[in-house]
Amino acid sequence: MTICMPAPDQAVLARREQIVAALRAIVPGEGVISDPPSLKAYETDALTAYRQPPMVAVLPTTVEQVAAVLSWCRREGVKVVPRGAGTSLSGGSLPLADSVLLCMARFNRILAVDYENRTAVVQPGVTNLAVTRAVEAAGFYYAPDPSSQIACSIGGNVAENSGGVHCLKYGLTTNNVIGLEIVTIDGEVLRLGGGHLDPAGLDLVGLMVGSEGLLAVVTEVTVRILPKPQTARALLIGFPTVEQGGQCVADVIAAGVIPSGMEMMDRPAIAAAEAFVNVGYPLDVDALLIVELDGPGAECDHLVEAVQAIALRNGAVSCRASTNETERLSFWAGRKAAFPAMGRIAPDFYCMDGTIPRRRLPEVLTRMTALSKVHGLAVANVFHAGDGNLHPLILYDANAPGELDRAEAFGSDILRLCVEVGGVLTGEHGVGIEKRDLMPVMFTQTDLAHQQRVKCAFDPELLLNPGKVFPTLHRCAELGRTHVHGGQMRFPELPRF
Repeated sequence: MTICMPAPDQAVLARREQIVAALRAIVPGEGVISDPPSLKAYETDALTAYRQPPMVAVLPTTVEQVAAVLSWCRREGVKVVPRGAGTSLSGGSLPLADSVLLCMARFNRILAVDYENRTAVVQPGVTNLAVTRAVEAAGFYYAPDPSSQIACSIGGNVAENSGGVHCLKYGLTTNNVIGLEIVTIDGEVLRLGGGHLDPAGLDLVGLMVGSEGLLAVVTEVTVRILPKPQTARALLIGFPTVEQGGQCVADVIAAGVIPSGMEMMDRPAIAAAEAFVNVGYPLDVDALLIVELDGPGAECDHLVEAVQAIALRNGAVSCRASTNETERLSFWAGRKAAFPAMGRIAPDFYCMDGTIPRRRLPEVLTRMTALSKVHGLAVANVFHAGDGNLHPLILYDANAPGELDRAEAFGSDILRLCVEVGGVLTGEHGVGIEKRDLMPVMFTQTDLAHQQRVKCAFDPELLLNPGKVFPTLHRCAELGRTHVHGGQMRFPELPRF
């Protein structure tokens, strides 16, 4: 869909030229992109239903340049949207027409590795998987492993608090980041935490992880690296119903077994993944559970037997344990390829992200099936079952009139269901613009006002990544009062394709 926009007046064009010239003075050479054809590459992230080219994109290479860009934008009142690899599924790095897009892709070096203290210092543009590749020869790895790990950047992981299949045992990004270098909107460079285990003072690292680019720009990250487990084995378990698979997940955790990963796929996802990678997934089951156990060999063998027994009690009709590393990796190959595999069964899919208590998993899956019938759209379920992080894939055709609207309405109902059963709106994708207007479903106005006060402490002019997370944004002067009256900035609808 093409949206016809009115031509900007001369004052707007002159202002844009002034901004571009100032940025070129700070970041010379090819570091500033301002021509419309080149800006098309930055008009969307992985939430591709929404598109908006930025006014200008700037690609700094040094911390000093980042600080100078932010300081100038603060003085001039120019909005800034930070961007990493552009893989955000919640529209977290979607530009604004009157914003500077601050792209951190050139910050792509691993600065130091300390094996004795099990840390690595990396720049935010380093891809997630590159950290593991850099340390694996020494027997180490970086635990968070979102499905987009080959492309997503560490800076984006910090912004959204990303997880992955191994977050059940080893934690999300917030559990694996111990230090940050950040630049505030004033251009001030701050170091939070560091290479030590437990820094003194307030946990500002924890505050920054998951802050979605609203508080500061990350320029350096200190992460934990872990020794590779001695042994890892995976189980491939098939169930006649998704409810039985969901109950098995709850029973495994209740038995005190903490797998390194526990993932589930339903029948549509199984069929698509198997057709895509041909690894031998059973096609006659409604739910497939992948359970990975790691540690010393004897412990793994014992836990494999324990999980097999629990699965059989829950009606498993197939149960296959990996006997070597090649087989274990083949079990995961289909799960890792599940999202691209959806292209075989639908022109488009809308990937949701919500989290629920594990004990409510069977109920939620049943109610999700009912919602699928209400909205007239199929849904394929691929999710981190162990920690209750759901990733329903709503299947639709963007070229069919009204289907995108129905997909979004279906997704909103799924997220409302997550909150209703005691869960939350997001597990690892963030709020961005996707879930922005659903925030009042989970938070009261008082809750949201206090969250906005934190933003005001870092960004009093509300210039960093505006339009994300908060459905309405109160001016900071209003938030200083006991009761908030008016002073709200409402955000315009974004062009949707």
